[in-house]
This record gives sequence, C-alpha cells and structure tokens, in this order.
Amino acid sequence: MHQYLKAIGFDNIRTREDLMNILEDVRERFTQQTIVSYSPGEDFCEIRKDYGQCMGISLCGALDENEVFQPDYYFPYFQGSGISTYSEIAVERKIEKEQYVGMCEDSRIGISLIFTLQNGIEYMKERQAGFASEITTSVTLSGLSLSGTVLLPVVKDERQLKDEKEASDNRKMLINAARNGDQTAIETLTLGDIDIYSQVSRRLANEDVFSIVDTYFMPYGIECDLYSIMGEILAVRRRKNILTGAELYQMKLDVNEMQFDVCVPFDSVMGEPEIGRRFKGTIWLQGYINF
Repeated sequence: MHQYLKAIGFDNIRTREDLMNILEDVRERFTQQTIVSYSPGEDFCEIRKDYGQCMGISLCGALDENEVFQPDYYFPYFQGSGISTYSEIAVERKIEKEQYVGMCEDSRIGISLIFTLQNGIEYMKERQAGFASEITTSVTLSGLSLSGTVLLPVVKDERQLKDEKEASDNRKMLINAARNGDQTAIETLTLGDIDIYSQVSRRLANEDVFSIVDTYFMPYGIECDLYSIMGEILAVRRRKNILTGAELYQMKLDVNEMQFDVCVPFDSVMGEPEIGRRFKGTIWLQGYINF
C-alpha cells in the first residue's frame, strides 16, 4: 500500500482488505472522472475522490471498449495553492506505468526539482494536441509529509534581512549566468561556496546548526521526488479527513523564497505550528502544471 496514505488521514489501513475497501469507495463514489484516448480500443481513465480540503485519492487505469474500468495504480494527492515557480518544465513517463514526473529548475533552490505530476491526464491531452513538447509555464507545488518538527524562528534585524536579500538576488543572477556557460560566474559560485563552508564550520563550534541555517531544500534518500525541507510557516490550518476523522495540518511554507503547501498528520507533528515559526520534515513532492 502507498506509504503516504497516512499523510492525508488514512492511518487506519492495516491490511490489504482495508486498502481494497478504500479503493472501492473511490471507484464507486468518485467526485471527478477524466478520460483520454490512449490506444486503439482502449482509453486511459482517472477517477478521483476528495476526502477533505484539497486532498484525496486518485485511481488510474484503462477503460476498455465495453466501458469496463481496469485499475492500474493509485496515489494520494494534496493540491497546493498559488504559484510556486515559473520555468521551463520537462515531463517524462515512468517506465512501468502511465504516470508522469516533472522536472524544473529554480535559481532560488539551486537544484533541479523533480515532482510527481498530479494532472498527468491533462498533460496527455496537451501532448496529443501537440502543445506539450516544450513547456514554459507555472507550477503549483505541494508536499505530503508523514511527520515533522516545529522550530522557533531565527531572530534577525532589518540590516541582516536586507543583506540576505541582496546576497540571495546576487546568487540567483550568478546561477542563471552559470547555466548559460559563464565561466566567471561558475568560479564566483565555487569560491562563494567554499567561503560559506568555512564560515559555517567556525560557527558550528559554538552554535546550533538550525540557528545558522534558517531554511533549506535538499534531496532525501534514493527516491528522486523525496526532499528534506525546512521553511517558514506563512499560514496554517487544521483539517479533517471526512472518512476517518483524522486531523491534519495544512501549512503554506516559504522555503528558500519559494512558497508551497504541505499536508501532515496532526498527531505526527512535534511542536505547535504557528505563523513565523519553522517546519522541518521530509516531503513527497507533487506538482500541478498550469497549462
């Protein structure tokens, strides 16, 4: 069963029979159905059922010529809000099934972001129409997390905030120039990283790492769409799974100046989330391409 079902409130699934009952509920009482022609005599079908605010389960499979639905795979989803990033996006189909992952580069993060595509069936329609060969548009990112920790913020005065903003803007310009092959920018970034490493090493002798690093976004483990993050909480809401009654936190985070929403079980969060505090955890990153 999918590990991140717990992140949307399904912590009561213990056996395969429990899982089959949930998927049957999705199949019989879905809130949204989308079909796209996919091969001769067979269509690709996605059915979704919402189990709370912006979250639910998606069940995907083939619809044969007799209108019989054959499920292939499922995944829990959590739809974010707003625009997280605007850039050129590459989309690839997974090897074993008709599911897609997206990749985009954002200079604020400094790495390539790989995410599971929530609206893969919409991408299939765009590709059939010939509009999805080179996508440059916005993406709404969101994350599912199984647990997390709330940390207090790092106190900074106006001068520190201004200096950090200038340094961040300068770094983004250098990263963009380095991607275009500017050798001077590459060398400047390398020297800057060495200098930062030296400063952090000196401060770690007397300070805690989380008082030095106030936000980060980095790959986690072997899976390409798992990330370890820490970011400032901009908004927090408590929601419920309408089927199980499990309570959840839905938070909007600012991570390296990029904003996206995260959903995490209420009883798996250590600390009290409040605006201005920081959330630290591991997320499964999802994305919705705004075609």
